[in-house]
Amino acid sequence: MEKHRHLRLTVLCENVVANLRGIGEHGLAVLVETEDETYLFDTGSGIGILRNSLTFARDLRSIKKILLSHGHYDHTGGLKDVLGVTGPVEVHGHPAIFDEKYALERKDESMSVRFIGIPVRRESLEASGADFRLASDFRDIAKGVYLTGEIPRLSAFETGDKRLAVKRGETYDVDTVPDDGALVIFTEGGLVVLLGCAHSGTVNTLEHVRKNLPGVPLCAVIGGTHWSILPEDAVDLSIKAVADMEVGTIGVCHCTGIGYAAKLIREVGKRGFYASVGTVFEV
Repeated sequence: MEKHRHLRLTVLCENVVANLRGIGEHGLAVLVETEDETYLFDTGSGIGILRNSLTFARDLRSIKKILLSHGHYDHTGGLKDVLGVTGPVEVHGHPAIFDEKYALERKDESMSVRFIGIPVRRESLEASGADFRLASDFRDIAKGVYLTGEIPRLSAFETGDKRLAVKRGETYDVDTVPDDGALVIFTEGGLVVLLGCAHSGTVNTLEHVRKNLPGVPLCAVIGGTHWSILPEDAVDLSIKAVADMEVGTIGVCHCTGIGYAAKLIREVGKRGFYASVGTVFEV
């Protein structure tokens, strides 16, 4: 397996702005630069991706591939704008990213329904230059760059988000988010794992990575954990499991929740940080 000598990650979209530059939004996008090529992991909700790329002097025209963690609007909403800059480009993800995704909010006897899928039709994205490469398996998409594909849900405490649904005909079925996946970059310091929302569970995701790339240390884990919807005892178990994996650096953000992010950082000490807009992480 080939390793990358240098990796630079820049958080372009995220919920929190901590350095008084850029703009925040509910979403996630990370520019991934290796010594060979540049990739974009997710595109945010479409509010800040272009502005923040200019603010932090990151040239989106250099992107060779776009990698989507899953098909929710806060990770795909900026895709069409990015395609307007990149021109034709490969877009990698899971076939289920185009499922008709909703969030169901129940209160007393009433229920609200909110669309949370990709906000632009596939045909329009393809007309803008998206060359979709969709698959569900763990796979390499470039030298030392991998997508996890579908992640087995094995841990008992990572229960997922019960509000999520897929509309099929007139029926709203439970969405297990099979399209949820992560990006893995093999560096000389070990594996760097980028999480979108970790709907499959942060621990499940990391165990899946270790199974497919055995014997390689986890250099860093960065991204959303979706802990904000879990009960505190489940998050405690997740934090302990991640800490026991001896991850070198852990930078959480987005759907983790500020309180749980602080709890993780207290647990792992200097190995932890919050990956707000403008954060740069290098290996």
